[in-house]
Amino acid sequence: MKTLTITSYLMFIISIAGIVYAMVANPPAWIVYAIAILFIPLSILSFGLMIMAQSKKEEEDERAREPFIGY
Repeated sequence: MKTLTITSYLMFIISIAGIVYAMVANPPAWIVYAIAILFIPLSILSFGLMIMAQSKKEEEDERAREPFIGY
């Protein structure tokens, strides 16, 4: 479970850094398109995974007994 959280945060940071680079550094248009195609969906996916990885207090013992099923 901790690897999912760490991976999600890492993907989110990389995707936000790529988006900020495209906005600030003014690279060629094809690089901006590639960043938009790759990093915007990656940031949305990683943000969703971060939200799913967080557990409520009453769910913590249940998640420890059962594997993560991705509900």
